[in-house]
Amino acid sequence: MAITLFLFKGMLMKIYQVDSFTTVPFRGNPAGVCLLQQPAEETWMRNVAAEMNLSETAFLVPRSDGYDLRWFTPALEVDLCGHATLASAHILYEEQIVSRDIPIRFFTKSGELTVVPKVSGLEMDFPAEPVSEIQTAPVLLRALGVTPVYSGQNRLDILLQLKSPQDVVDANPDFTALSEIPIRGVMITAEALEPRYDFVSRYFAPAEGIDEDPVTGSAHCALGPFWAEKLQKKELTGYQVSKRGGQVGVKVEGNRVKLSGQAVTVFQGELNAIR
Repeated sequence: MAITLFLFKGMLMKIYQVDSFTTVPFRGNPAGVCLLQQPAEETWMRNVAAEMNLSETAFLVPRSDGYDLRWFTPALEVDLCGHATLASAHILYEEQIVSRDIPIRFFTKSGELTVVPKVSGLEMDFPAEPVSEIQTAPVLLRALGVTPVYSGQNRLDILLQLKSPQDVVDANPDFTALSEIPIRGVMITAEALEPRYDFVSRYFAPAEGIDEDPVTGSAHCALGPFWAEKLQKKELTGYQVSKRGGQVGVKVEGNRVKLSGQAVTVFQGELNAIR
């Protein structure tokens, strides 16, 4: 496909759509990646993200020691996003903007995030977001229609462990009711039965404009420490059982979580709107 560009106050820019945590197009989690030469107005980035209408669109601005990185859903800016970070690094390496023997440093609202190439894909260094046990509000359980065996919460999300992987697959949330609960998102999870996976999960964030996220890297910052303790192992493989599905490698190292996965570019687009 030919390279397509858009003009941003006289400078050439590119915008991409990348499917993360997959090697197959139209699987995993799609993210927009917009490469900027200088910081953009927040309203403009919100409008671009709404136009892309993906769960997240990433905006990158180069600096001497890496890239400033911000993420927007179609509705608002978020503090942490794994799959759009993976998509951003994938584009920088694939387009040879950054050599594959050099780690990429991203500077974000959640601190510095580093991505390095590995044989199995790209590995992202994220902060661990362990959960603490809570009493689940009845309104949340009604909205989800599930009965958890454990409920926990961190600064971002609620985690509910269910009895079986089938319970995770069968969950049918009331997204309207769920959107009225003041929290970023809710993940449901269970230990996997298939030997190639350690756990399965789904992630819902209707209050953020995303009913169900296909594959949620940031949720694995909680899922990783949770299942590492449960299963007594530091390296795990999770599978998010959304309709698109996706696999996330997880390595827990103290207060950090290494998330690994692959990505594939679906298209490069031309954005005619100039701010």
